[in-house]
Amino acid sequence: MEKPITYVGLDVHKESIEVGLADGGRGGEVRHYGRIAATPAAVAKLVARVGERGVRLVACYEAGPCGYGLHRQLSSLGVESTVVAPSLIPKKPGDRVKSDRRDCLSLARLHRAGELTAVWVPDPAHEAMRDLVRLRLAAQGGFTRARQHLQSFLLRHGLIYQGRTPWSRAHRLWLAGLRFAHPAQQIALEDMLHAIEAHQLRLRGLDGEILKLLPDWSMAPVVEAYQALRGVSQLSAIVLAAELGDLGRFTNPRQLMGYLGVTSSEHSSGKRRRQGAITKAGNAHARRVLVEGARSYRLPARIAKAKLACLEQQPKPVRDIAWKAQVRLCARYRTLAASRGNSNIAVVAVAREMAAFLWAIAKVTPPRLG
Repeated sequence: MEKPITYVGLDVHKESIEVGLADGGRGGEVRHYGRIAATPAAVAKLVARVGERGVRLVACYEAGPCGYGLHRQLSSLGVESTVVAPSLIPKKPGDRVKSDRRDCLSLARLHRAGELTAVWVPDPAHEAMRDLVRLRLAAQGGFTRARQHLQSFLLRHGLIYQGRTPWSRAHRLWLAGLRFAHPAQQIALEDMLHAIEAHQLRLRGLDGEILKLLPDWSMAPVVEAYQALRGVSQLSAIVLAAELGDLGRFTNPRQLMGYLGVTSSEHSSGKRRRQGAITKAGNAHARRVLVEGARSYRLPARIAKAKLACLEQQPKPVRDIAWKAQVRLCARYRTLAASRGNSNIAVVAVAREMAAFLWAIAKVTPPRLG
């Protein structure tokens, strides 16, 4: 005889968790359990009380800033736990009342109906590596903003570098030779230069730590295989592996495209079919890396010297996929750029197809076990 099921909806906050329960079955009772503290002891007590009569517990909560610690604790206690995507929770258009109590009851009811979409939960080792990679991305953003701050400052004073390549050695020498009449402006210039240098040192340190940990990471073989694709450097491959994880959970490349948010939005009704810009509903870090890499396909298909060493270390199936991607995507970019007259549209379309080739490479290069 199967155990009765109780669906548990958890509205999780920093200091408290609102709990809603829904009995199994179409017409099962939906009731409010109450509010508990957001501590492991309180969660363990909740599981013991609700499941004391041999009830099978199926819990869910929204992905958010509180992380996956609750999910891992519930799983260790024998509860079937799911972390759901907040943006994909069905909502009634006319419902204008929101409270924690209503949210937890809605989660329990929708989970019982099978209307919630689960998110992928990384293991602790993968999450730790992803945290470090995201810190590096944040440091890169700070470095970029520091440069832009300096450029804006110089532009306001009519100082424009006339050389070929910005941020080259010649450009740095030009910056070091700038002098302002007022001491306050000279101090501002020197401080901005020091800030850029500090960001550079921080980036070098984080890059070194990431590369030091890479060989022991389970996704290391996938990172090496991703680099066979044109437009995917080592850092780009690390970001993709950290953000996307094992692509084996996607049964086809279209699911991966939807996860990345590079599929077209649509608003159709009756005989009218209207498609718009990409949804941008997925992982922003991975999508940005793909779009940046897709710009390299504007050039003719060829194997650069920098890629040759990487390709020689990969098995034949990976090399074949990478070359097929080059031939197709370079031609695809030229066709779209000529027909649409907009290079940005062509780049995003190429990025969408790059996701399919990433999926194909991941299918023949699984992560390392253990």
